[in-house]
Amino acid sequence: MKKKYRIKDSREIKKILDNKNFFSSKTLTLYTKPRNLEHARIAISVSKKLGNAVVRNKIKRQIRMMVQKVYTFDEIFDTIIFVRNAYTEHHYSDNEKNLQYTYLKARRKYD
Repeated sequence: MKKKYRIKDSREIKKILDNKNFFSSKTLTLYTKPRNLEHARIAISVSKKLGNAVVRNKIKRQIRMMVQKVYTFDEIFDTIIFVRNAYTEHHYSDNEKNLQYTYLKARRKYD
């Protein structure tokens, strides 16, 4: 995932969370906020409860790969992806299906 598609600024993340549009599945929660610029952006949050730094970084890499498959980045909303504790109990393909499911719920709201 290219850096221009990432959200790093904590103030922007707070604005998205304050918007309170969220979509949940077993393993992920997506918070969204509409946006009028040229492409969508994404932030990924993994709790320390899921494991040490090695495990959390692995999960983030997996989420980035899933996002590349699922997102087209022509969406009109920014997204924060929160990984839930159940993520580690499921297989990669199941987690990808959960991301796709929640993404489609979010996309339907903004279409």
